[in-house]
Amino acid sequence: MIPYFNKFTKKIKTLESLATTTERKILKLWEGLGYYRRAKNLLSTARVLVNDKQSKLPQNLDELKKLPGIGDYTANVLLALIYNQPRLGLDGNVKRVFSRIFNVPEKKINFKLFIEKNKKNLFYLNRNSDFVEAMMEFGALICKPKEPLCNVCPINKICKFYKSGKNTKLVSKIKKNKKSYNIFCYLNKKKQIGLTKKNDLGFLKEYNLPIMRENAHKEKIKNWNFLCNYKNSISNKRLDINLYYKFSNKIPKDLNWHSIHNNKEFLPTFTKKIIRQVENLY
Repeated sequence: MIPYFNKFTKKIKTLESLATTTERKILKLWEGLGYYRRAKNLLSTARVLVNDKQSKLPQNLDELKKLPGIGDYTANVLLALIYNQPRLGLDGNVKRVFSRIFNVPEKKINFKLFIEKNKKNLFYLNRNSDFVEAMMEFGALICKPKEPLCNVCPINKICKFYKSGKNTKLVSKIKKNKKSYNIFCYLNKKKQIGLTKKNDLGFLKEYNLPIMRENAHKEKIKNWNFLCNYKNSISNKRLDINLYYKFSNKIPKDLNWHSIHNNKEFLPTFTKKIIRQVENLY
């Protein structure tokens, strides 16, 4: 993450310069990180702040959550980090810490009510900015999902999970969404590939991809050359991909030719992996 951050902030130094940057440039700087909607939301929020908020972040939770891409978790973290407000960001790390302290499954804890009732105990030092960061880091580095470092934990004396011989199972498995797709690549002798933004996909929507179809019925493909099968992961999705190709001077009207060696245009990593596969045909 750090090299991406350094590259981004070297090119775009201020909120005002971010607000006037093109989406194309933002996506190119973001390229490789995934979650491209976050890059778009970052740009949209910067423009709202500069044009409508005098370049200042709102100090009110409800107003902050009206900005593109900012939900309850992000809003609370921003208010704590920037304005030192007594708030916690309830991500998986923070919930796990409290869940283990009480040795109670996360689903049985009303976290918002707990924080509201214990504000005096949680925020008594008035170092709320440090505290919200510390809780997230503590969950990530000490109170880890697997193999937590209980023996060196500085709060194990108050932790019921540590004291109990019958620890509640607190690590919830993320459900993996497994799907199979067929990808069809139109190629030509100029080392170009046909890409479209009109695939009807819930992920990578409106980004340049070859034609993709879910292979739910394991259909047999005719009039296409099979290239390879490979696996790809996007968030919690586990994709089994069959890659097909054909050389053609003509492509469907919804597709456009893109050079497989053009690094100036933004392409999602998903598409770049496909291009690396078809490069072997030349």
